[in-house]
Amino acid sequence: MDIQNTQSQMRKGVLEFCILSIIRQGEVYPSDIVDRMKAANLHILEGTLYPLLTRLKNAGLLTYRWVESNSGPPRKYFVMTDTGLEFYKELERTWQELADAVHALTQPQNQSSEEIQSQP
Repeated sequence: MDIQNTQSQMRKGVLEFCILSIIRQGEVYPSDIVDRMKAANLHILEGTLYPLLTRLKNAGLLTYRWVESNSGPPRKYFVMTDTGLEFYKELERTWQELADAVHALTQPQNQSSEEIQSQP
């Protein structure tokens, strides 16, 4: 079995939630998202990020504004819409439920009181 493929699939599963988590904190430029993700050891390429941002914008979860740049073309800064914030809250609840379930399944099961009492 290819562990790298499994790890990659696990990361892809939380990618949208992580990106929305960054944007929820305030207006952000895409390269800032890449930097924040990299700092968290979740590497993402701009070629992956831009289509995802476009899909989220088209779904009404994000909006953007153009900001003039001193060095080069104007920059597109993304911010979450009210609809995006509601969507994020649902994702956050789902993430917490999933994290709790995974935590419960990956911890050793507690012994029953009968097992504990029968031990010397």
